[in-house]
Amino acid sequence: MPSSLPRILQKQQGNNRKRISKTAAHGHPPPPLHSFFFQASAVCTLSYVILLLFGNEGEVMDLMVPVNQTPDGFCSFHRVDRVRTGKTGNFGARVCGKVGLTTRDYRRLFVGSRARFLVLSDGIQCGLQDGYQKHRRKRVLAVSKVETFSSNGRLQNVEYTPHGGLNGMDSSNGFEEFESNNQLRRLVRNGELEEGFKFLENMLYHGDMPDIIACTSLIRGFCKSGKTRKATRIMNILEESGAILDVITYNVLISGYCKAGEIDNALRVLDRMSVSPDVVTYNTILRTLCDSGKLKQAMEVLDRQLQRECYPDVITYTILIEATCKESGVEQAMKLLDEMRSKGCKPDVVTYNVLINGICKEGRLDEAIKFLNDMPSSDCQPNVITHNIVLRSMCSTGRWMDAEKLLAEMVHRGCSPSVVTFNILINFLCRKGLLGRAIDILEKMPKHGCTPNSLSYNPLLHGFCKEKKMDRAIEYLDIMVSRGCYPDIVTYNTLLTALCKDGKVDSAVEILNQLSSKGCSPVLITYNTVIDGLSKVGKTERALELLHEMRKKGLKPDVITYSSVVGGLSREGKVDEAIKFVHDLEDSGVKPNAITFNSIMLGLCKAKQTGRAIDFLAYMVSKGCQPTEATYTILIEGIAYEGLAKEALELLNELCYRGVVKKSSAEQVAVKM
Repeated sequence: MPSSLPRILQKQQGNNRKRISKTAAHGHPPPPLHSFFFQASAVCTLSYVILLLFGNEGEVMDLMVPVNQTPDGFCSFHRVDRVRTGKTGNFGARVCGKVGLTTRDYRRLFVGSRARFLVLSDGIQCGLQDGYQKHRRKRVLAVSKVETFSSNGRLQNVEYTPHGGLNGMDSSNGFEEFESNNQLRRLVRNGELEEGFKFLENMLYHGDMPDIIACTSLIRGFCKSGKTRKATRIMNILEESGAILDVITYNVLISGYCKAGEIDNALRVLDRMSVSPDVVTYNTILRTLCDSGKLKQAMEVLDRQLQRECYPDVITYTILIEATCKESGVEQAMKLLDEMRSKGCKPDVVTYNVLINGICKEGRLDEAIKFLNDMPSSDCQPNVITHNIVLRSMCSTGRWMDAEKLLAEMVHRGCSPSVVTFNILINFLCRKGLLGRAIDILEKMPKHGCTPNSLSYNPLLHGFCKEKKMDRAIEYLDIMVSRGCYPDIVTYNTLLTALCKDGKVDSAVEILNQLSSKGCSPVLITYNTVIDGLSKVGKTERALELLHEMRKKGLKPDVITYSSVVGGLSREGKVDEAIKFVHDLEDSGVKPNAITFNSIMLGLCKAKQTGRAIDFLAYMVSKGCQPTEATYTILIEGIAYEGLAKEALELLNELCYRGVVKKSSAEQVAVKM
């Protein structure tokens, strides 16, 4: 070691040996043990600088550079400390004065991400470009190449100033910008979107360059929560900051607009993108346009895509083929399939599934079966979804034998049926009343590696309830639970409906009270079913208690709920109470429907208050509610009930002549009179 260097640096080098040995013990390659000099312009020494400064990604080094102790034009590196930054790809370097030396000529510099190599000295200018040192003055600060100072991709020329700063990026400002972006990343990672947004605006105010990845995550977060305006503001901040944006950031914003139904905004972003859109960009927009029934506009976007030499992929064509099937029919979709093949884009199983589904919806089942069988010749094997599409179509058209045959062929081809496959069959058989065969299918499911779910059992329970076999329904409910398949709200609603129709409302109320303890919260239709059942058997007071209970649980009753209560009050002869209930509803903003008004008029007619019923008809019309056929038949029967059968019959004939009451309905009313 040259004698011109102070002893303290020799001591420091000894410390470095210990540190290097410790580093090597942890599996890191050690840097050179000796201090070295080099002419700043000598390219051959750059590899040493790389090793010293950036031996491993994600590390920051402290560099002791006593600039006044080195000959003109030379730098001596004596101390290298490695500190983890915690983020791969972010590099830093600090030049500092300590270990007993005077601090007058020690400088601190922070350098952001992806710097390739850096050589430091005093009082010179350097351009960070082209892989070589551009200027040198007095002592050497040589930066061979710096791609970016931060993860946003902006390249800057940096000039060392007499006051210790960097022209273009002050050393302290660079560190502050790095810390700001770290804080921004933390906020986004923790889901603190609003705080992150405010922090980002504060960064813009202070002139800091925001991190693109963090901002992209922030845009995605706001888009998911439907706050597209804030997502747009973040994009504007990025564009105003001069950051080099990539296509991913634009795609996230465009996707957010599309999911929010703001397709016009998405198209505007497409027009002003500072980078070339990719196929994902176009697919996102095409999917939204096609789902909105705007196939013509989608084809225009496709033309623009081709003009920009961004070639469609299999997803692009599948989106367009599906939309064409819906809007123009399968024949037009087949032309797109031919075009797709002619351009060297091979259809996949999803493409064929879309076409087969379109063929089935047009009622061309035999063609769909042929298409499925021909798929292997097109080097594409049908999957379980392909078979399920055809199977569902067979069941809906009553071709049960063909469905059984397809299931056997499916297994023979090595395509395992799914739970959905079996559920299609069970649902069909239960609708046809073939509950025994449905049970056979259910019991076969485990042999094919499928575990029945609630959708497997619900059709069976509904079938038993429909046939008023409540004991069998309860039996299969117990079997369902014993096999680890817990009923969902649809299961319970099925049972409650059957119990209420059978007049077993007390059992229905008991099940309703147990739902929460079974981990299944009742919904509006659940309460409506039981309230209607109670009202029809003369237990309106209990129905009103349930009405108050559902309100407490945060469920908002609808007009069906109220109509059931009004009907119950009217049937019990509490017509005035029912009328008051209706007026209270109107005051609270609920608009009664024809069923509600008809219930009041039926109660009045039964109480031989037909005159009030006719007045209520006028009130009904004044509220903008159109009378139904049932409204007029209720009033006619009420008139006859008061001993005016002749007048009621004449009125019935007049209404029948005018087409207000159907002839079949008039005959039924006449028989009653």
